[in-house]
Amino acid sequence: MAEKQMKKLAQETAIYGVSSILGKFLNWLLVPLYTYILDSSADYGVVTNLYSWTALLLVILTYGMETGFFRFANKNKENADQVYSTTLISVGVTSLIFGIICIIFDQQLANFLGYDQYPEYISMLGVVVAIDAFASIPFAYLRYANRPIKFAAVKFLYISLNIIFNLFFLVGCPWLMKHFPATIDWFYNPHYGVGYVFVANILSTTIQTLALLPYIFKVKFNFDFALLKKVLRYSLPLLVLGVAGIMNQTLDKILFPMLKPGLEGASELGIYGATSKIAMVMLMFTQAFRYAYEPFIFAQNKDKDSMSSYADAMKFFIIFSLLIFLGMILYMDIFKYIIQRDYWIGLNVVPIVLVSFIFQGIFFNLSLWYKLTDKTMYGAWFSIIGTIIIVVGNVLLVPHFSYTGSAWAAFACYFVIMLISYYFGQKYMPIKYDLKTIGLYTGVTIILYLISLFINTPYTIVNIALKTVLMISFLVLLVKRDFPLRSIPYVNRFFK
Repeated sequence: MAEKQMKKLAQETAIYGVSSILGKFLNWLLVPLYTYILDSSADYGVVTNLYSWTALLLVILTYGMETGFFRFANKNKENADQVYSTTLISVGVTSLIFGIICIIFDQQLANFLGYDQYPEYISMLGVVVAIDAFASIPFAYLRYANRPIKFAAVKFLYISLNIIFNLFFLVGCPWLMKHFPATIDWFYNPHYGVGYVFVANILSTTIQTLALLPYIFKVKFNFDFALLKKVLRYSLPLLVLGVAGIMNQTLDKILFPMLKPGLEGASELGIYGATSKIAMVMLMFTQAFRYAYEPFIFAQNKDKDSMSSYADAMKFFIIFSLLIFLGMILYMDIFKYIIQRDYWIGLNVVPIVLVSFIFQGIFFNLSLWYKLTDKTMYGAWFSIIGTIIIVVGNVLLVPHFSYTGSAWAAFACYFVIMLISYYFGQKYMPIKYDLKTIGLYTGVTIILYLISLFINTPYTIVNIALKTVLMISFLVLLVKRDFPLRSIPYVNRFFK
């Protein structure tokens, strides 16, 4: 039974991963565009800073209602439509209020953030955040209804449109302006530059939400205030958890301009933001796993084999995270070309960021114990501790070590909260994780990584070939010990 559930989880992780990976891969596609097209790394620093703010605000505006919806819809399936309707109306109202505030007070907010000449950046991103927050509930409904393909299709629509609009404004319009100016000079400003990144975002987000309309009106609107109070009582601690969690991911990029002000700080933030994007493969995998795993843990809560399933999920998550880590590090000579050569000075932070993402993923895996036992305040406290570490770490390290200090602060944050969550999880909901196997793969990964540091010949092709041998050795261990070829669909027909 546990094996069957693992296959289902793996299948849904793969489907959700298509949309998640493509969404994050969007950053990969756009990072080289931004680093080559925008005037300087300082411009990309503006993108990095403002999108860090939007990520934080998005968590605040959803205030844990996605997880609250999963919890109460699964708790009483006969009442699932009412849970959906109530959460949708609640998030819709708060999002509308937020969007209006950003439009009315855009100049004041722009002055506070240091973008006083571009208040429209604030109003555009405020509307984007409001729409995304509202859309998170229909997306949650698709996950609850086990509609991963429809979920992925709508996400893919947004991804495609965002790429198209970015290419149009940043590449197509400058070309048209040079050769056929009359076609676009009535709306295009060649000096607006980075502002078109936000224009592309608001256009693609709006169209994505229109595509969700059939699922927004899927059920009859029925607001239950008593039910909302119950959902909020469960979800608001998750808001603290979510805010602290996203702050752990973005606070360094929010604080950076304050700790290193001026053009130099903006430039270094742009380098940090661009090089961190190289590590996004790990975050893609973590997010894809999360989309499938959160509905999975609530659905399997009453299954007698659930503890075994949770332990297996953790083991394979860590194994494949380590595989991704090695793939990224061993082939950095290839991946570095994602960004412009001027940004390569920041590549030293990539291994640190990758490991931080692994710790973050493990922390999410461990979060099941306080979600299933309704002790969500523990998760909030853990994340608050992480936020304190992030703030103190950045304040102490950034003035002396720039973005390398930010990377180490994030590493320390996730390492500490991962250990704390494991300790309390074993106390309140003990799960027998396969620590022996996890330790084996972790040790092998560290050894292979250390060996790779000594592979530094003058010939790139030789370096890649030698590092490929290291990669193959890890894959051999994986196949021989825990993932035999006969267990892989389609491949298994060739192996007994």
